[in-house]
Amino acid sequence: MNPGDAPFLKACRGEPADTTPVWLMRQAGRYMVEYREVRERTPFMDLCRDSDLAAEVTVTAVERIGADAAIIFSDILLILVPMGMDLTYGKGEGPVLGNPVRAASDVDRLEEAPPEALSFVYDAIRKTRSSLGPETPLIGFCGAPFTLASYVIEGGGSRNYAETKKLMYGDPGAWHALMSVIARSLVGYVRSQVDAGAQAIQIFDSWVGCLSPADYREYVFPHIRFLLDAISGPVPIIHFGTGTATLLDQQKKAGGDVIGLDWRVNLGESWDALGRVAVQGNLDPCVLLADRETIRRRAGDILRQAGGRPGHIFNLGHGVLPMTPVDNVKYLVDLVHEWRAEA
Repeated sequence: MNPGDAPFLKACRGEPADTTPVWLMRQAGRYMVEYREVRERTPFMDLCRDSDLAAEVTVTAVERIGADAAIIFSDILLILVPMGMDLTYGKGEGPVLGNPVRAASDVDRLEEAPPEALSFVYDAIRKTRSSLGPETPLIGFCGAPFTLASYVIEGGGSRNYAETKKLMYGDPGAWHALMSVIARSLVGYVRSQVDAGAQAIQIFDSWVGCLSPADYREYVFPHIRFLLDAISGPVPIIHFGTGTATLLDQQKKAGGDVIGLDWRVNLGESWDALGRVAVQGNLDPCVLLADRETIRRRAGDILRQAGGRPGHIFNLGHGVLPMTPVDNVKYLVDLVHEWRAEA
């Protein structure tokens, strides 16, 4: 197969494909016994930095579930380390940034990340690409400026993003300086992933749904637009956010070949509103904890909303949950592939 004819890449371009392509966020993760076995002997950060193991985990996942694309095993926060942030992962805990940014003086100490500081990611991409057949595209990724800025400010996860909004509203100059240095760092990082062999890039804006449309326009749009303008062209870009029902029109204006949708919106109605752009999504990850009849019904709802239009990539609305039965994941992938014959 010509690599460009892979169903996933055709869908990214809005072209008809023989089947609806499907891949899943966090398809290489704790729900897979193979991944858990690797993690039992390897701390998370070590796994991210070991290009052989990262490639192994990436390839194992896509082969195990039969997805139409692989996504490199990595983490959106890794780029923050060469910028000057102290990143750790406790066992069974989320990320912790030990030196959070809370003032303009903190922003001043951050440095633009040199792309070569993340060479282990590019090595993993090259090794993964050499292990995959031409029919399986490889996706690289990065976090979006807002989501990364929120981690930097909050020092980890957050319920209400109070510290983030405090800096955003209280010192707009410091806020825009922070967003700018993050966005500039991401440009070189993404370009290097593409140079290493990534055939598409997903931008994860997992936390941006906490903002109003007015705040997105003022505090986020200029920076995500800068990033997307700088990286668009060589490969398709998937622009994904969660909780973004009120932000979808601005996401489209910001850029991206594909707009990723979470489960809180109707895919068909959202696609109609977005117009000429490919879409990705949007099954609730919790559906994969249910019985197969429920999985079939809910996945079928989404496929009917898509209506067979060219440019739909089936995915979840966020990552696979750790307690998900792997057989349910495989069932979903097979169901999506077989759907056209049943519709």
